Amino acid sequence: METNETCTDINSHVEKYYLTTMYSIVFIVGLIGNLTVISGYVFCLKKWKCSNIYLFSLSVTDLFLICTLPMFVIQYANDSEWFYGDIWCKFNRYFLNCNLYLSVLYLTCISIDRYLLVRNPTNLYRFQEKQTAIIICFLLWIFVTVELVPMFTFIGPKNITDNDDLAVVCVDYASSGNAGDSLVYSMFLTIVDFIIPLCIMGYCSTKTAKCLREIRAQRRSTIKFEKPHRLVILAVVIFLGLFTPYHVMRNIRIASRLGKKTCTYRGIKAGYAITRPIAYLSSAINPIFYFMLGDRFRETLFSKLPFIGQRLASETSSRDKY
Repeated sequence: METNETCTDINSHVEKYYLTTMYSIVFIVGLIGNLTVISGYVFCLKKWKCSNIYLFSLSVTDLFLICTLPMFVIQYANDSEWFYGDIWCKFNRYFLNCNLYLSVLYLTCISIDRYLLVRNPTNLYRFQEKQTAIIICFLLWIFVTVELVPMFTFIGPKNITDNDDLAVVCVDYASSGNAGDSLVYSMFLTIVDFIIPLCIMGYCSTKTAKCLREIRAQRRSTIKFEKPHRLVILAVVIFLGLFTPYHVMRNIRIASRLGKKTCTYRGIKAGYAITRPIAYLSSAINPIFYFMLGDRFRETLFSKLPFIGQRLASETSSRDKY
């Protein structure tokens, strides 16, 4: 049987070098991208549509998520020691998870909106009304906030002893609290906030493709729908590529805490740590949705850039015609 004495401690290296590097990259790229998009919407876009509301909410949520990362960068760079107290530990972990799942649900709303656009571009569904979009975004925020309240019973700082020195660390949700209760709660979050949205987005992608085939076969429209379809497919790809490893490893990590701390246990802990910044990377990638959606957002934003703005806007507009 494996024992801790024969194990190579890779977790400290993963946290100190991998997590600090990845969190820093996500923070810098996400901060620039989301601030650019938010500024473009606030200062450049005059006429807002339903899709703009969902996308703006997505960008604000992503911005809040990445703003939690600097404290964790400092923690892992200092051998996982937490300097900011109990309240900030609970708040940051909670805020990070809250905005992660809000981002997931807003992506789902965007996929539904694009599918409805392709299904009947001349009809404005209730879901696509601006007032309805604002209400949905607000209700989703309330839903996720209430849904994650039980997480406060799991997360919090933890005292550890390292070489006879007492240190305080702000551990991740999957590494804190009662393992049995945490696993049940984690499975609930996985089903409600990952599997169900993924199924909805997969359905939208399939139905969008079907609508496109019918439109081409009947040749009853000259409107191009490749962008909305690409957007829905991209959202599904982001879901599968970024969020699946995180949710799978989170549940495996919690389940491993129910057994003995073997070398496999340490390997699972390191594997889970690797998937966390991959999931948060979505907050840095999401700004490309704004440029794929069109709605003259790119042209308006490029036109505000000095020297090259007008040329970029005209080139982008010309490509969109073909």
